[in-house]
Formats: sequence, C-alpha cells, structure tokens
Amino acid sequence: MLRTTALVAFALAFLFPFYYMFIGSLQAEPDTSPAGAFPTGGLTLDNYREINTEINLLRSLLNSGIFTGGAILGTVVFGVLAGYALAQLSFRGRGALFGLVLLVQVVPFQLLLIPLYVLIVRGYGLADSYLGMILPFAINTTAVFVFRQFFLQLPADLFAAARVDGASELRILWSVALPLVRPALLTVVLLTFIGPWNEFLWPFLITKQTDMQPLAVSLANYLSNVAARAANPYGAILAGACVLAAPAVALFIAFQKHFTSTNIGSGVKG
Repeated sequence: MLRTTALVAFALAFLFPFYYMFIGSLQAEPDTSPAGAFPTGGLTLDNYREINTEINLLRSLLNSGIFTGGAILGTVVFGVLAGYALAQLSFRGRGALFGLVLLVQVVPFQLLLIPLYVLIVRGYGLADSYLGMILPFAINTTAVFVFRQFFLQLPADLFAAARVDGASELRILWSVALPLVRPALLTVVLLTFIGPWNEFLWPFLITKQTDMQPLAVSLANYLSNVAARAANPYGAILAGACVLAAPAVALFIAFQKHFTSTNIGSGVKG
C-alpha cells in the first residue's frame, strides 16, 4: 500500500504540469493563482482559435512533421548501417571509429551551429528549406551506439549460418538482424522524435519565411511579436503548447508496451 501510494503521488506530480497546461489553454481569462488550476467554469476553445489565426497551426504542424520525419528516417537508416558495421563486421580501425562515435556525443550541438550555418546556408544555399533543417539531424551518434549494442547481443551463430548459406551482408541485416532488434528501432524512433520535434534554435536560424517554420519556432515568434496585444496571451501560448505536446504524448502512449526486450536467443536452435 505504501509503495502504491508513493507511485500514485509521483505520477500525479509528474502529470500535473500537463494538466495545468491543458486547463490554462481552455480558460477565457488568465488566472495564475493556485485556484486557477481547478476552475469551476469559463472554459472555452477561443485560445486555440486565436493561436491558429495568428500562426496557422496546421501549416506549422506540417513543417514540424516533415522536419521530424526526415530526421527520423536519416537517423534510422544511417544508424542501422553504422551500428551493424561496428558490431558485426571486422575491419581495421573499428575500435578507433567507435571511440570517435562516442567522442562526438560529448560535443555540444551549439558549438557546431556557426560552421553548420555557413556550410548549409552559404555553401549549399539551403536556407528556408526542409533539407536544410534536416541535414544536421540526419545522423545521430546515439542511435549508432544503441544499434551497435543491440547487434552485439545477437547470437553469432545466426550470422555464421546466414553467411554459410551465401547471404550477403545487406541480406543478413534485412532478414536476420532487423527483425530481432525491433525494440531498438522503436527506442531510436521515439528518442529521435523528441529532439527535432521540440527543436527551436536551428530551425529559427535557418528559416526566415513563416510558412517554413516548425511549430516551436512559430510559437516563439508569436510570444515575441503578437502576444503583447492579444486578449489572453497566456491561454493562446498554452493552447499552442498543448498542440505541440500532443503528438509526442500520443506516440509514447501508443508504443509504451513495445519497450520490452525480445528473447533474441530463441533464434538459435540446439
């Protein structure tokens, strides 16, 4: 009973900011007092209509979806290929290359902003484009590390048997390895989704056209330029924040049950 009570209390404390954000987005008048968390009336959807009028929620969500989808696709493709090579292929310098992958993880992304901006905007001319937003996030060393660790756990007999049968490395990767590392795929997708979906700084630097900006950037622009003259700026901002958070929350709820490891050893008989 004590453990259950403690778990429920921590769960409620974790969920309270989401509840407060949602309730605040429905209030016609801003109320920052503790009583504002438990309104007895005056709830409306006007804040959602207000934020949609100012920044076009549908277009901003589409931009966020394209940006995030491209980053996830690049992360999964390059992460799987690099992780498999570092785990199952023997070549000179494999250990040094993996060490370099780990080293890249400790470099803050902010240190790379200036050279990335010069390369992508001035060198490639990709300002105000989806490709310009996606490129810095197309390769994620954390995903490479996760896939490598999962591929290392696979029984070596599986790969040896496939090579004896004459399967190429790509065939082995597609038909043998990938079906057994589905938890890693889901983990990488969910972890990668959060970063680009909430990313603000890089899209803010590279996009000047409002119809190309993701939702996080559009909300920041609204806060800076429009909120001061809005009737209920806090409610509109909270409404936009709810729209921004909803896909991430739904994705985690939908795939939560898949965060379990499979019995990969069952693939080997005898």
